[in-house]
Amino acid sequence: FIDGKEIKGEDLAGKSGEIGSADGMGIAARFNNPRAIVTDGTNLFVTDTGNHTIRKIAIGSGEVSTLAGMAGVNGSADGAGLQARFHYPAGITGDGIFLYIADTGNHTIRKLILATGEVTALAGKSGIMGSNNGIGIDAEFKYPEGITIDATSLYVTDTGNNIIRKIDLSTAEVTTLAGTAGSSGCADGTRAAARFSSPRGIVHDGACLV
Repeated sequence: FIDGKEIKGEDLAGKSGEIGSADGMGIAARFNNPRAIVTDGTNLFVTDTGNHTIRKIAIGSGEVSTLAGMAGVNGSADGAGLQARFHYPAGITGDGIFLYIADTGNHTIRKLILATGEVTALAGKSGIMGSNNGIGIDAEFKYPEGITIDATSLYVTDTGNNIIRKIDLSTAEVTTLAGTAGSSGCADGTRAAARFSSPRGIVHDGACLV
């Protein structure tokens, strides 16, 4: 209730209790454990985690389409649209030109060009778990889940390592921003002195990460 008035929500896309991968209009579409969502103002982009795909929902019409990946087929292949493969993609963020996806099962961060649907690996090496910092595929992650963006960097919850990572968008250099890999806890502190326990969601509010 707002100001004494009942506000009722309605389903935009998908049907409650029904799992699937069908594209379509509104409740005719199906999802399988969608995890995260981001918007460019015109469309919503969803990590359809159980289907290993990235879906697009036109806000004005509710039309759902598969932007990248193939439902029910996991993998790590780069490529355009349906040729790309993901493995339990989780977090997603974007800047209106690119989408950035935490490809959790592959231990990588992927980049998707909205204009073409082309998917490439931005950071991390598919199938390799670790915590090494480095440039692009020389860096390592362990089940990254959350991701957010500011003007110059991506910030990732490296869930399996209990740390927060930073990726410089101009160089793809990955560094550890806070926490110590392999050490879980709840201690406050500066950088490596802080402790996290399987951090998942993350957002940037213009001044801080939350």
